[in-house]
Amino acid sequence: MTFAYQSAASHTFVPEIWDADLLTQFDPLLVWASPVVSNNKYEGEIRKKGDVVHINSLLRPSVGDYKLPDGMTAQRPETVDQKLPITEAKYLQVLIEDAERVQVAGGLSSPINQQMIRALAREADTFMGGVIVKGATALPNVKPTAANIPQSLYSTILDMMLALDDNDIPAGRYVVVSPRVKRYLVEHPAVANAAAYGEGGVTANGVVARLAGFTILSTTAMPAGVDIVAGHKEFATYASQFSGFREGQSEKYRADYIDTLHLYGGKIVRYPELDTKKADSTFDESKPTKGIVKAAVEWPTAA
Repeated sequence: MTFAYQSAASHTFVPEIWDADLLTQFDPLLVWASPVVSNNKYEGEIRKKGDVVHINSLLRPSVGDYKLPDGMTAQRPETVDQKLPITEAKYLQVLIEDAERVQVAGGLSSPINQQMIRALAREADTFMGGVIVKGATALPNVKPTAANIPQSLYSTILDMMLALDDNDIPAGRYVVVSPRVKRYLVEHPAVANAAAYGEGGVTANGVVARLAGFTILSTTAMPAGVDIVAGHKEFATYASQFSGFREGQSEKYRADYIDTLHLYGGKIVRYPELDTKKADSTFDESKPTKGIVKAAVEWPTAA
């Protein structure tokens, strides 16, 4: 489509592709809301704040002993309903004096748009971090001495591995740590030499290393009161949708606007074998999930 303001120099301006570009640039900035830590399998059709995505869990049928002459007793499938509300609606809007100027400046690669995308990503990641930490099972605080901080932190991660093992949490787990934990954790040989134990190297979404069945990530968007969180992405779900870009003449200023709306929500996902079903066929969500654990560090004064 050609717009009235376009010239031969700006014929490549195609607003329809901007939504995909935003997602491409937005996703690598996430940690809590990234596919490593949260799943997005229940997004469905999100159109406005207040929408609710329903998640059905199928209870596992019981196994019976076959005996004559008793035969078999049929069981009816039973489900438990979980609701994922879309509670957040965040936007960004840019005003420009000339609709071509934003193209000359690089479109979404322009400094102002990059900073606004980062702001949206930070909001979403902070929100999802709060959801995950609130629903996690708290382990005892870590109390290292100044002399054993790296080993103490590494041992805590192994304790978290055991806690998840005890509840049969599947492979593909993550550990999210604060920057301060990361600073000392990388001194431990198992992390510093992760290439020998698992997979080393910093990658997208804040990944520090992969070892011992964990993907280790770090973020500055760590909720207050917690330093280490470990779990599996199947226990937290994040539903997100951008409503697409709009562009037009501002009613308030002599300028054009370009804006987008980000709708999202998140929740802890419950499972019949791990969580308590209530009489109304819903889960008791007041209790923490067994698929995510957390711990705080009581730092020594010298650290």
